[in-house]
Amino acid sequence: RRQDSDKMGFVSWSWGSVDGWRSVCGGYRCQIRGRGCTGRFRRVWKGVPRAEMADYIVRKLEETEGSFENLTRQLADPEVCAEPKEMLRVTRARASLEQVVTVYQTWRVADRQLRETKELFQESAGDEEIRKMAREEIGELEASMEALEEQLKVLLLPKDPNDERNCMLEIRAGTGGDEASIWAGDLVKVYEKFAASQGWRMQLVSCSDGELGGYKEAVLEVQGEAVYSKLKYEAGVHRVQRVPATEAQGRVHTSTATVAIMPEVDEVEVKIEPGDIELTTARSGGAGGQNVNKVETAVDLFHKPTGIRVFCTQERSQLKNRERAMQILRSKLYEMQLAEQQSEVEGMRRSQVGTGARAEKIRTYNYKDSRVTDHRLGRNFPLETFLGGNGVKEIIESCIFVDQQEKLQEIAAMQDR
Repeated sequence: RRQDSDKMGFVSWSWGSVDGWRSVCGGYRCQIRGRGCTGRFRRVWKGVPRAEMADYIVRKLEETEGSFENLTRQLADPEVCAEPKEMLRVTRARASLEQVVTVYQTWRVADRQLRETKELFQESAGDEEIRKMAREEIGELEASMEALEEQLKVLLLPKDPNDERNCMLEIRAGTGGDEASIWAGDLVKVYEKFAASQGWRMQLVSCSDGELGGYKEAVLEVQGEAVYSKLKYEAGVHRVQRVPATEAQGRVHTSTATVAIMPEVDEVEVKIEPGDIELTTARSGGAGGQNVNKVETAVDLFHKPTGIRVFCTQERSQLKNRERAMQILRSKLYEMQLAEQQSEVEGMRRSQVGTGARAEKIRTYNYKDSRVTDHRLGRNFPLETFLGGNGVKEIIESCIFVDQQEKLQEIAAMQDR
């Protein structure tokens, strides 16, 4: 903390200086760059020019804005409006660019205001009151532009083309016998709570019940806004350490369940030859009246080239069960194709924060210590919060943040070469 005075006679108490800026709040404690101020706070410009946004970022933003305007014009094109599929494609493409363009336009307005305020500061050499006001306004504008630039860098990161899609969530019991099935059932409940908190719709498509509860396998359809962009970070092996309900001696067991997240795909994206499909029907059995017990509504679908088998009994009609089974098969085939493409392009497994492979242990749930450890992040989270569904959001957001920072570092390194 020290007293500063510039050549114009402006005096202030400050707690440090970074890039020509001083955090000033009349004696209240502030952190560097003004974060975490506990009292009144303003940033005062000390005349050092701020770093301009990189040219390659500005060019990319201008290109994005041009694409956005072109897509907007297409929406008014009668030929586009006459084709529902093309109209949907253009609408989605425009929506994916809208946030970037909005933030860029806000940044441009702030940039113009900053230049005008600096001119006012230079022109009012004889009016200290105006210079003082201009100095403070420049500080606020600089802070605003810095935040907008960080946001733009993240928005410009390459996006996974599947991020906006719905997905199929598949949970399977791993090692651990009956306890693994119970654990798989617990994970289903957690994701149901999380989906509800996000306003998503989750529906059980097919399942195989465990002998003592839970599921040997459960496939759920998740629909909502940007479902895959968040749930993809949950893919992998989930390990639990606890005393099972099946344990009479009170010993801690280690069991696992695997989570696979498969983006939902349109039929045109995965070609399935009719001759490759072997379809049989059976009676569903169980609750549902005479219809499911006497009519063959269950569908057993076998894909010969890959050996994938899908058995669907969820719906009360054979037609609907067949549609469901084909939907699951398309998602599974798409997941296989996506894995092959990633293997060819990357040549190695993605970094720890990514979509996650099925054999990758991503998390351990320790009931004794009431702790969830995410091995990709190297961080612990409260177990009770996770089991309530709310903790899933915090972990996913942490994964997204780390993923974004790694990508930003990669881009910065490429630009420095």
